[in-house]
Amino acid sequence: MTGIPDASTPDALIREAAELRRQNRIPEAIDAYRRVLARAPGLAESWFNLAVLLRQAHRFEEALDSYQRALDAGVSRPEEAHLNRSVIYTDYLRRHADAERELRLALALNPAFTPALLNLGNLCEDFGRREEALMLYERILAREPRCFEALARYANMQTRGTAKTTLVAQLKDAISDPAASAAERANLGFALGRLLDQAGEYRAAFAAYRGANQASRASAPAPGARYDRAQHHAFIDRLIVGGMAAQQAPASEAAGPRPIFICGMFRSGSTLTEQLLAACAGVAAGGEFDFLPRLVGTELAPFPESLAALSAERLGALRKRYSAELARVSPHARRVTDKRPDNFLYIGLIKSLFPDAKIVHTIRDPLDNCLSIYFLHLDQQMTYALDLIDIGHYFAEYRRLMAHWKADFAADIFDFDYDALVRDPPATLQRLYTFLGLEWGGQIPRIAETVGAIKTASAWQVREPLYDTSSGRARHYAPELRELRDYLGGVLPT
Repeated sequence: MTGIPDASTPDALIREAAELRRQNRIPEAIDAYRRVLARAPGLAESWFNLAVLLRQAHRFEEALDSYQRALDAGVSRPEEAHLNRSVIYTDYLRRHADAERELRLALALNPAFTPALLNLGNLCEDFGRREEALMLYERILAREPRCFEALARYANMQTRGTAKTTLVAQLKDAISDPAASAAERANLGFALGRLLDQAGEYRAAFAAYRGANQASRASAPAPGARYDRAQHHAFIDRLIVGGMAAQQAPASEAAGPRPIFICGMFRSGSTLTEQLLAACAGVAAGGEFDFLPRLVGTELAPFPESLAALSAERLGALRKRYSAELARVSPHARRVTDKRPDNFLYIGLIKSLFPDAKIVHTIRDPLDNCLSIYFLHLDQQMTYALDLIDIGHYFAEYRRLMAHWKADFAADIFDFDYDALVRDPPATLQRLYTFLGLEWGGQIPRIAETVGAIKTASAWQVREPLYDTSSGRARHYAPELRELRDYLGGVLPT
């Protein structure tokens, strides 16, 4: 018969794959593209689309291979394939040299490819290569003065007393530019606040940060989304009642590194703590693993109710998968740190997976901590971070949950106080090392000489000697923090 479309032709399969992708049916879309490419292996764009889906599915080696097949088949805009390969290498596989190679390949093809220039600048920042990063951002701005992301990053890299006098005016002009999106105004506003804070113009700095948080809220996927205090309070109640599995993973003698969990509020010193530990022989910095939050949001949903039904065998399998993630960071290290701050929510799960786990709980002055969160451009999904009293509520709930975990696991949770550290580094570090069973050599590690890639907002701070300018910072903002101080005074135990 003629005139009847053949559903097995490559064109029909491509349409089917595209529709499955649009519906976010990732495994089925991957299978559809596989069927397309089995029939027509020269379709470069289909290899590229398959790679995107494989990356979404966290099948990173397969994604890298698919991007390479797209390049081999002559994909249009090959620089984008190199860019995406670099993201996989640096964000997921921690192969930073490979990531840099891919970015330079992209720029060899298209020297004006701004995303690759931005990512290369960011990679230079991760490794402390300040001058190179600044030159890359200047290179972008020379060609695109209205590349607001490059301008914000350039401003954020200025050290105290080095910023050009015109930079504040540039940031203010960019924020008021009608072409700037809400996300761009947020980036620029946080950079402006930082420069004004460095200059001691605290009232103006707070106003800039307030505007930046408002712009950040407006840029969220669901603009206007608010932190639900009652809902979060109820979630903490559920964790206190059922945040621990009924069983524990069986003991394992498997080779490989053991985890050191570092958690607490964001901006409480977790990055510095990790780098101090990573300076010890046998300890590797793992950074912020997303394993536990990803597990909680997918396989263990609804959480924590799902914990009640977890068998010891299932917990053992999850522990094995997590351990494989540690080994990918550094297979020969004795210990690997996981410094995902909000893992404090999952300490019950951690102790179910690793009954002997040691947890370093980073703490600092509540007002300083809350202010530092308000002054940081966090993901808008963390809706509490956009309002000072919401931050205060979240902080109080975190303290309530930590009191519960400490009641259950007092011997395995160590409060590592940032303020105590900057006042008396040797004594504070010795207590930490003793808790973890690490050798204390009596010397404060010289982090700047040993640190590798740091992919957090504290990347530049931790490369500097220990300093106390962030301890007690809230005193500069006493009028703006009066309401928060009163609120915390009423909800935190004395």
